[in-house]
Formats: sequence, C-alpha cells, structure tokens
Amino acid sequence: MKTIMRFLPPVLFAAGLLALWYVATDLRLVSPVFLPTPARTFDEIASRFADGSIWASIGATVWRMVLGWLLASLVGVALGAAIGLTPLARDLLEPTLEFLRPLPASAMIPVAILFFGLSEEMAVSVIAFGSIWPVLMSSIFGFGSVRVRLREVSSLLGLTRWEFLRKIAAPSAMPDILSGMRSGLAISLILAVVTEMQASLPGLGRDIFLAQRSFRGAELYAGLIMLGVIGVLINHGLQLAERRLLRWRPGRA
Repeated sequence: MKTIMRFLPPVLFAAGLLALWYVATDLRLVSPVFLPTPARTFDEIASRFADGSIWASIGATVWRMVLGWLLASLVGVALGAAIGLTPLARDLLEPTLEFLRPLPASAMIPVAILFFGLSEEMAVSVIAFGSIWPVLMSSIFGFGSVRVRLREVSSLLGLTRWEFLRKIAAPSAMPDILSGMRSGLAISLILAVVTEMQASLPGLGRDIFLAQRSFRGAELYAGLIMLGVIGVLINHGLQLAERRLLRWRPGRA
C-alpha cells in the first residue's frame, strides 16, 4: 500500500499533463504544426521501436553521455581528493579551476572542434568538461570534511597515505561524491544532446534538430520523451547503486 501511495502522486501529475496536452491539441489552442497530438507522438515512438531505427540513436546518445560522465567522474574524484586532502594541491590547482568553472560548456564546443574536429572525441571532451564540476566540488567538500580525529587515528595506526585514502577518506567522502555524480549525469545527458545538434553526430539530439528544421512535430516530441525516459531510468539506476554502496549508513539498509 505504501508503494502505491508513493507512486500515485507522480502518476496522477503525469496523467494531468497528458490530459492538458490532449485538450490543447483537440481544441487547436496551438497549431498542430508546433504541437502534435499525444496519439501522433506515441505512434511515432511505437513505429520507431517497431522498425528498430530508434535503437541506434539511443545507443549513440547514451554511449557519449556515459563515456563523458565516467571520464569526468574519474578526473573529478582524483582532483577532489588531491585538493581536499593536500594543502599544496589546493594552493596550486584552485585558482585555475576557479577560472575554468564559470565557463559554459557550450562555449567550449568551438575550442573542442578546433582540436578534435566534428568527431566523437570532441563530443566526449565537451561532455566531460561540463559534467566534471559537480563531481569535483562535491569531492573537494567530501574529502575536505574528513574529521581530524579520523586523521589522527590513521596516524596512530600507522596507515600509509594510500591506506588512509582507501579505508577512511574515500568511504567518508562517498555520499558527497555520489551526490555530485548524480548531478553530473544530468548535465552529461544535456551536453550529449547539444553536441549532437552542433556537430550533426548520430543520436537523439540530431534527430530532434532535423525534425525541428523540417517541422516534423511528432518526431521532435518523440525524441524529447525518449530523452526524458533515458534520464529517469539512468538516474533511478544510479539511486539503486547509491543505496547499495551506502547501505552501511544509518537508514540506508
């Protein structure tokens, strides 16, 4: 019963949005060119699944998103550990990072194109640049918040720096790291779509862009719905992984 009550509000809200969409198209409050009916949109999704054409687009977008996100996560956690635990690294790296952090990821697309051309490497580099910041800042906070008493205990136990990082610092910072990774995942999906539109790379982003230019409203909204579904599924998967990794915390069992 609790599970039903938990999912009932979002289901009702989604049903309400669909009802509004249906009413707006049925009464022609918006031109059908710009807002197709829900039936046309879902028929488009069903037909693309039926002929298999959608899988290549989904696979390309998810692959770029995950690859850029993983690269950003690895670099972000490594830099965050160095800055959070080492004053020298903080003094050396923070000024440069504070200069780069406000730069919009979309502004880096021309730079990436100069280096890599209209290629997969360009897309992954832009995605990694944009999605690294939530991971990096969360990692800095997490590693920097390790209690002084834990540092003293590790010193008394004679733990090496690597053992301290692996057994004490990393588990202590893990909740913050995972929170930053979830935020970075959402950004990586957005940037995957943007780079596909800019560089005309295969994927849902290019499908949406071409549909918009040709006024194919059903295809456009079908692509948007699929992006939303991908975001929900991947975020839910990361939440499950987070619960499993943090099951040792109170209330996480």
